[in-house]
Amino acid sequence: MLDSQYPTKPIFLPQINCDLGEGVAWEEQIFPFVDVASLACGGHFGTQESLDSSLALAIKYGKKVGAHPSYPDRENFGRVSISIPFGELIESIKQQIEWFKESAGAHNLTLDHIKFHGALYNDTAKDSDLAHLLTGFLKENYPETPLLVPPHSQLEKRAQEKGVLIRLEVFADRAYTADYLLSSRSLKGSLLKDLDSVEPQVKRLLFEGQLLSMEGVQLPIQADTLCFHGDNPGIVDFLSILRKRYWT
Repeated sequence: MLDSQYPTKPIFLPQINCDLGEGVAWEEQIFPFVDVASLACGGHFGTQESLDSSLALAIKYGKKVGAHPSYPDRENFGRVSISIPFGELIESIKQQIEWFKESAGAHNLTLDHIKFHGALYNDTAKDSDLAHLLTGFLKENYPETPLLVPPHSQLEKRAQEKGVLIRLEVFADRAYTADYLLSSRSLKGSLLKDLDSVEPQVKRLLFEGQLLSMEGVQLPIQADTLCFHGDNPGIVDFLSILRKRYWT
């Protein structure tokens, strides 16, 4: 809870987004407490049934939705970097986004944003060439759609160079390294799974505009949107509490 260490009002209050459409049984319990959802669209997870189900929940709770394309790698849930010719990667991403747009349109919903998933998200954060190629593709094909980008990343830099619309995104339930990258999921403490670990990061972001890295370095940071993972095992317990404490 808020204590005397912090001012009475946050420095900024980003929207809450969540990665959903990934088959978790508690998805409907999450939707009421987010502003926007990034929905899996076939690369790492997704069927017509799962996507339609998530879109129906977005309508029920009045939430916006965006496409969450990935490396085409369902076996590893898109969380492993794969070697794939750029042309094939672009074609897969385009198919994923277009499938999302068609499905959302059938529910009278529009494409709010695009956000890369998993290893693709991490790779574009640090690989300047990959970020350059993908932002060029997005600028040409989806010039009116914001891209969610990690602050201080190659993806942010390349998007800004091309005039791609962006929203700066920080993860509420993931630890960061001192170079503003997400720490590996294989490292202990990388995934924040309960209120006691997530709330300090959220408060530091909202009231100080900082992250505390795994190395103990304070990182100045700003965010337009704050993300929680839909498959975080503790999200149903802590998301509603955080929403009510700091967003109402």
